Formats: sequence, C-alpha cells, structure tokens
Amino acid sequence: MVQVTDTTVPRRPDPAVDGVSALDAALAFESVLGRLYQGDCLQLFPEIDADSVDLLFADPPFNLGKDYGLGVKDSLGETDYLTWTSHWITHAARVLKPGGSMFVFHLPKWNVEIGHLLNDLAMVFRHWIAVDIKLSLPIQGRLYPAHYSLLYYTKGKPRRFQNLRVPIPICRHCGGDIKDYGGHRGKLHPQGLNLSDVWLDIPPVRHRSTKRRAANELSEKLLRRVLEIASAPGDVVLDPFGGSGTTFAVAEQLHRHWIGFELGDCEPIVGRLRGEQPRVPPKNLGDARKGMKRPRSSTGARLVNLFD
Repeated sequence: MVQVTDTTVPRRPDPAVDGVSALDAALAFESVLGRLYQGDCLQLFPEIDADSVDLLFADPPFNLGKDYGLGVKDSLGETDYLTWTSHWITHAARVLKPGGSMFVFHLPKWNVEIGHLLNDLAMVFRHWIAVDIKLSLPIQGRLYPAHYSLLYYTKGKPRRFQNLRVPIPICRHCGGDIKDYGGHRGKLHPQGLNLSDVWLDIPPVRHRSTKRRAANELSEKLLRRVLEIASAPGDVVLDPFGGSGTTFAVAEQLHRHWIGFELGDCEPIVGRLRGEQPRVPPKNLGDARKGMKRPRSSTGARLVNLFD
C-alpha cells in the first residue's frame, strides 16, 4: 500500500467556475510520489510542461472495439485512429526531456505506423522489443501471431540506460540448459545473460486474485523491466493510458515520481494503489452470471466513446 493524500470531494471542481487549472480539476488521486488525472489525454497533455518527463510508457487502446468499463470503447476507422495516434504521440514527444525515453506497447501493425510518426518527430529508434504472447488464436490466411511489439525510442542520446541481466534459461522438466553455449557455459556471467530484444518471460495477468479489470492488463514484471532500463529513483514517469494502474504501482515500488491519465473508470487504479483487493468477476460463470448488468457511471450520464 502506498502513502496517499485523499482527494475525494463532493463534486469535481469546474475550471470556469472555481478558477482552478484543468489538471487540478481532473485530479482523481494523489500519493506522495504521483498524481492520477481522469480525462482525455489530448486535453491533459497540454497542461504538462515541455521537457519535464524522464520516461513515458504508453499502452494505448488497440482499436479492437473492446469495452474498457463504463461503456468506454475503442473503435475508429483506420485513418481516424492514426490521426488520433499522431496527436497524442506529438504531445508525448514534447513533454519528454532531452535524453528521455518512450516505450509504446502495441500490436505490430500499429507500432509500424507509430515508428514512422516518431521518426518524423526526430526521435531516436533504440529497439523493437518482441514480447511473447502466451496464448493467442490463429488468424486464417496469416502466420500465427506470437508477439506484441514494444517500441523503444529516445529524445536524442539516452540519459539513462541500464543493461539488465536475466537468469540462464533451463528446461522446466529436466533442469538442463535450453541453449548450447558452444562449450563456454562456464564463462557466462554469474548473474545471467544480457537482456535481449525478445522477451519470453513476461506472464499474462489472468487470475482473478490479481486482475484489476475485465480488459487486458499488463504484468508488473514488464513495467518493472521498462522502468529499470530507462529510469532511476526520483525520475518522472508518465503514462497517458492508465488502464489498471500497473505503471503507477510499479513506479511507487521503485520510487519514481509518476503522472497518470485515464479517461475511463479510475476506481480500479485508486483501489490498487490503496492496497485493496481486486473486484473483477471471474469469466465463465455460467448461469451464476445471468442478470449481471453493464456498469454505468455514478451520475447516470451518457457513456462516452474513448476517442470523443
């Protein structure tokens, strides 16, 4: 559990009426290290100073028509989706400090396009990291999809880079080495192998005891690795698509300051940072699930589209 400052108020301040900034009006949660704002990242990004963020991690909506709670969905035509992506990518590059790092977790199809956008913004390509998909379904007429893409760019020469090591992989059945090291096994570093750009050891988050929302959720191991590679204690980390709050939870653990945006329901994030247990109903409940209603906003207001 993190040390927090409770920001619960009877109503959210209105900048036009109360004379507060757009960020203060959107504040949903505050801890000693970070702040979470509820709202559209395109409206909140302009409130962040240029050259102020050390590391930006983004796991944007994949444009697959998924429901992210409270009726928030991602579904746009491809041209509109790329236009929207171009807007937030431009903001993201602006707020990065010189030497700062940006990681974008996405489907390969979209990260190809995002790479072009980042190149046009004079960002420096570092790596295309393949993150193994533990369970996926075949697509007719295509190769079996087996990885997510994690793009790694920097704003000029990187200010921080930590070359991590991973344990030497062994067979879980016999305990022997999986790979032949050509007779040089004894010369390997005692702390393991240098981390490569193919990550096979990132577990999915599926169990109801750890999962914070019905939509896909990223593993803390993935975010811990990203933050350890490209940031240090005291650095500022920004995630414009808060989701289940994994970036913020790991930032707290690693003593990074953080800024978060989330358009949808912030309660799962706030609960997580306060140390509350997950409350996501498990899948495949059969008849027991009959009669469950789609969650609605507490005010009964019209449910929003993710890209409005």
